[in-house]
Amino acid sequence: MILGCHVSMKAPDYVEGSVREALSYQADALMLYTGAPQNTVRIPVERLHVREAAQLMKEHRMAPERMIVHAPYLINLANPSPDAAEFSKKLLRSEMARTHALGAKYLILHPGAALKQTPEEGIRMLAENLNAIGNEVPDVLICLETMAGKGSEVGSSLEQLAQILSGLDHPERFGICFDTCHTNDAGYVLQDFDAVLDQFDRILGLEKLKVIHLNDSLNPRGSHKDRHANLGLGTIGFDVLYKIASSPRTEKVPKILETPWMEGKPPYLYEIAMLRSGRYDPAVWEKLKKKEDQ
Repeated sequence: MILGCHVSMKAPDYVEGSVREALSYQADALMLYTGAPQNTVRIPVERLHVREAAQLMKEHRMAPERMIVHAPYLINLANPSPDAAEFSKKLLRSEMARTHALGAKYLILHPGAALKQTPEEGIRMLAENLNAIGNEVPDVLICLETMAGKGSEVGSSLEQLAQILSGLDHPERFGICFDTCHTNDAGYVLQDFDAVLDQFDRILGLEKLKVIHLNDSLNPRGSHKDRHANLGLGTIGFDVLYKIASSPRTEKVPKILETPWMEGKPPYLYEIAMLRSGRYDPAVWEKLKKKEDQ
């Protein structure tokens, strides 16, 4: 299993510190934002300790594609407003360039929300705006994330994702990030993950699956809510998530935890250990609550 988690990127060590944080959880992959996901303030790449981070990854045999970048939430390329679309395209271009500068390969992108349009109009707008960006950063693969279907979100079904890809001039420049919480909330039966993978393969092609976000869900299947839970503390359950993480069909796909912190502390060291052992230990939550701040 290639297991990682969402880590911070902050002064003074920035990306180097992100890699060290992931390693402290016994992870062999990581996901980060190049700046706060809710705004456009960005530290220049020259200050981010990129070379030091690359050296640290090399020392720990962590391949470059195991550093994954998530695009800001502000990007909505399905928005029909020309001004909003220009803002989103400009921000996505910047994030693609920063992802390349970090030496990362995959940039996770929420497909966006159609707002007052129909889903079909939103998908058409999304594809049109992605085509306007074209093949500008060929070393960066945009991975469209599966969504829960909250509000007017597009991309909550495999069919919608296929529809998006079919409208792209360069579909080979795009992959898919499969989020377990989102797909559960969208209505997929993850308890039969092989059947879901068969469906994914038939509709999109399994080669498109580049990243898995491994999260439990606070809400029942089909709720369209999108609220993450710690492994084993949600409606999907640890056993199902372990089967997803350990599936031989996705062994080369990085699995990234985005689970909530517990009592202000990161749970990833415990969750990764449980996944590597294949055994769920409910006592870890009490241990985490009592543990001193890391």
